[in-house]
Amino acid sequence: MSATQTLAELWRLAQLPEQALDCAQLTGADPVYPTSFAVGTAAQSTIAAAALAACELGHLRGTPRQQVSVDMAHAAAECRGWFTIDGREPELWDKFSGLYRTRDGGVRIHANFAHHRDGALRLLGLDPAVAERKDAEQALLNWDALSFEQAAADAGLVVAALRSFAEWDATEHARAIAAQPLFTIARIGDAPPLALPPLRTDQRPLDGVRVLDLTRILAGPVGGRALAAYGADVMLVNAPHLPNIEAIADTSKGKRSALVDLRAAEGRAAMDSLLSQAHVFLQGYRPLALQRLGYGPQDAAAARPGIVYVSLSAYGTQGPWSQRRGFDSLVQTSTGFNQAEAEAAGDPSRPKPLPMQILDEATGYLIAFGAAAALARQQQQGGSWHVQVSLAQTGHWLRRLGRVENGFAVKPPALEPWLETSASGFGELCGVRHSAQLSRTPAAWARPSVPPGSSPPQW
Repeated sequence: MSATQTLAELWRLAQLPEQALDCAQLTGADPVYPTSFAVGTAAQSTIAAAALAACELGHLRGTPRQQVSVDMAHAAAECRGWFTIDGREPELWDKFSGLYRTRDGGVRIHANFAHHRDGALRLLGLDPAVAERKDAEQALLNWDALSFEQAAADAGLVVAALRSFAEWDATEHARAIAAQPLFTIARIGDAPPLALPPLRTDQRPLDGVRVLDLTRILAGPVGGRALAAYGADVMLVNAPHLPNIEAIADTSKGKRSALVDLRAAEGRAAMDSLLSQAHVFLQGYRPLALQRLGYGPQDAAAARPGIVYVSLSAYGTQGPWSQRRGFDSLVQTSTGFNQAEAEAAGDPSRPKPLPMQILDEATGYLIAFGAAAALARQQQQGGSWHVQVSLAQTGHWLRRLGRVENGFAVKPPALEPWLETSASGFGELCGVRHSAQLSRTPAAWARPSVPPGSSPPQW
């Protein structure tokens, strides 16, 4: 399926006007990175969908439609998530993260957060204070892959057993994922259309849209960053007791960044005030986690009728894994991508990750797409809306895009033509500029990236 066809499929799933597709111009073709999967098509189509939907909302607010152009190589390069701070390329993986052999196969451990790393080591009978990677490697040879995966899940840790596509497809959860659409946009309450300020033709299409971004790890922050690029006022809200990863420097471009503790009355009061004036509530916590604190979709719709509530999860909301923690690298491993890449590369014994965290990145742009599409419905029909996406559903969709012949023969494109440098609260930030080109109101991040707590929790 071509990127143009893929974009049209996404557009129709969101029930957006067909004529707007005439404003999209997509160039390039897979392969652009060494892989057997259509990662370029996934990157380009989701970025184009997000930008085009933002422009469609701008059109509903009274401005003419505008051309959206996306080059595939640029889009794929952006989805690599590459950046430097003061010339330093951050180390994005903990030494204990990665694939390990087990007695009967393999598992991937995600250890970027200390509590996940230490929990996995203790599960292996190791002391986190003194353990080395070789100790974990030796200990895992005494486990079966599925047994360790289940023990880790029971302990609230993040581990995935290595599976082939056939093995994944045979699971109950894979069948649950296959039965669902890529994303859903559902009305969850009645409300009049929320007033948005008048939009001039020289303003970006989401100017005046307020977004609460309660996400931390890649997919959600990428979605919020895209909305900011199209003009939204995005407030990143972190909990002061939860850790972050260094990628926050890159994914915070264009956002305010506040700290709010929902466990405290003062924090809930601040959140209630923010929510009362927001148009979008974006959250990436496990299903039901925020609901227990009083900020689930129905809670938000009751507090702010007309809200667009976006939920991100690892494995979706249906099926036996709906409460399971997960990250892109783990979903790739558990659902068969690592094994499929190894086989396509001609060495089935060496599981191979995709060349970028495309499940995170594409899901992030689907978040921005779904939010803009739901905002368009809200403006036309009123109501409160709930958008749901998951990494596993994005993975299922990526498989449906088909395989790329001779994909491993291609050389990755040079990043230099697309790099931009800017001052930030983290230091001098260098990264790939946004790949969606808007013909009248160029995408841009008006605010510099700043650390959590740099902004007060108020609009």
